[in-house]
Amino acid sequence: MGVVAKRSSMTFYSDPASQYSHRVRIVLAEKGVAVDIKDVDPDDIPQEIADINPYNSLPTLVDRDLTLYEHYVMMEYLDERFPHPPLLPVYPVARAQSRQYIARIQRDWCDKVDTIVAAKSKDSVTKARKELRESLVAAAPIFDHYPYFMNEEFTLVDCCIAPILWRLPALGIDLPEKQAKPILKYMERLFERESFQISLSEVEQEMRD
Repeated sequence: MGVVAKRSSMTFYSDPASQYSHRVRIVLAEKGVAVDIKDVDPDDIPQEIADINPYNSLPTLVDRDLTLYEHYVMMEYLDERFPHPPLLPVYPVARAQSRQYIARIQRDWCDKVDTIVAAKSKDSVTKARKELRESLVAAAPIFDHYPYFMNEEFTLVDCCIAPILWRLPALGIDLPEKQAKPILKYMERLFERESFQISLSEVEQEMRD
């Protein structure tokens, strides 16, 4: 992983294939945080994580004496701990709207990605894949109004959307060029960001090779 630049007191235990670990890695890269990123196999989590995380889960972030094990808490903590560049709006109403967008993205898109990745049944995967594709296409016009999601600036909302869009080929989803043109242009802007390129694990790089 490429975020490490100097000795750090912060360690991030990351699932290299998980959208939730990926979104935190994007925040770390956006902030230029010196962090030791340790890729961990979710099927073989080491004892050191169990010793500090009561759920023995990924991702896990350790900053000195603080341990965090919810990705959305990590993202907001990092935004407050390293305030430049800010990834949430300053004003309460706008911040609440951003949090609401993230909650809707979780329900409408992230949960379907999780269903496809889990692959517990062919029917559930087919249904989730169809619903995710249709939902993204339906939302495409939204991406035509601003450079980023409902905002002139890159925010935590984009950090949540980017891992989903990056994974579309691996999820077996292709977006129609004509109907989804705004979201395809948005994807180009996201993927060209230096922070996004830095955030990618080797597993994620292979998703689009």
